[in-house]
Amino acid sequence: MNYKISLLPLVENIESKAVLKKCAKAHQALAELKGLVATIPNESILINTLSLQEAKDSSAIENIITTHDELFKSDIFAQQFITLAAKEVFNYASALQDGFSQVKQHGLLTCNDIKKIQAAIEQKNAGFRTQSGTTLKNEQTGAVIYSPPQKHDEIVEHMSNLEQFINNDECCEWDDLVKMAVIHHQFESIHPFYDGNGRTGRVINVLYLIKQDLLTLPVLYLSRYINQHKQDYYRLLQSVREDQNWEPWLLFILEAVEQTSRQTIILIKDIKSLMQEYKIQLREQLPKIYSQDLLNNIFRHPYTKIEFVMTDLQVHRNTAAKYLDALLELGLLSKHKLGKDNFYLNEALFQLLLNSNEQQNQA
Repeated sequence: MNYKISLLPLVENIESKAVLKKCAKAHQALAELKGLVATIPNESILINTLSLQEAKDSSAIENIITTHDELFKSDIFAQQFITLAAKEVFNYASALQDGFSQVKQHGLLTCNDIKKIQAAIEQKNAGFRTQSGTTLKNEQTGAVIYSPPQKHDEIVEHMSNLEQFINNDECCEWDDLVKMAVIHHQFESIHPFYDGNGRTGRVINVLYLIKQDLLTLPVLYLSRYINQHKQDYYRLLQSVREDQNWEPWLLFILEAVEQTSRQTIILIKDIKSLMQEYKIQLREQLPKIYSQDLLNNIFRHPYTKIEFVMTDLQVHRNTAAKYLDALLELGLLSKHKLGKDNFYLNEALFQLLLNSNEQQNQA
């Protein structure tokens, strides 16, 4: 199917009454999430735990399947991964966090940034496609659904246009969330890379929200919603290509933003409440070793280890081991052996993330 990609902004007005009404609800939920994020004492707690969750869900869309257990037992600092799938998920999470740093620093999301994100995900620096032959096929039948641009010059032209659309707020008066949905559709239709387009496109979504100051941290991840509604997602993507049917696609993405914001609000409130419980216990029962840094450590790493405590608290090995043993004795952590290493699991946090995942999958 030959879809002629239009340059952005589109000529037609795609902001119907239904779309604008849905935008208002999505913005309300997003604003509440942004406000709540500001109340968490250490932003790395959310970035670490939630970016891994997003990486897991986004990778699952590409049939890269791993478990929370495999992820949290992996050690990105030592480059020790329980499974190959866990390594791919960590690559995605790192790409997301690096992209976040770039956008926060420069206030832009450029083609070079997008290339770096894809290279980090795929662990190879191939750049935009230069060879023809890329097609998108039906997984079941093998039939070609869509052929993206084949010529390198055409890909570069469309990506340069997309870069301008992303970074020039004056070029279009559409609502930012409508723009995000259009950016996502445009990127997936250009399909500029040989591999990793889906995951790169989903990173772009959240980085665009950061760039537009709709969020201060990359904590809104649409991948689980997309995974739960995968058939609708691909059908609506294609419906725009075939019939220029924008409204259902926009409503789908706006619903994803609203629902995911509300789910993330619940999860962050639960994490915050659990941190408070741990804080009270530590202060009352282990006042000599209590510190905010120690509390942050066992929430940044659901599976922590001596080396993580040494790094985060800048203490010697014996001190770090003493701290973890005290938390173990209090019942706040449980000890697990993996090879030569001991891991200390924050069971309550682990269960919280697991239950949140299961509840949202059943929603």
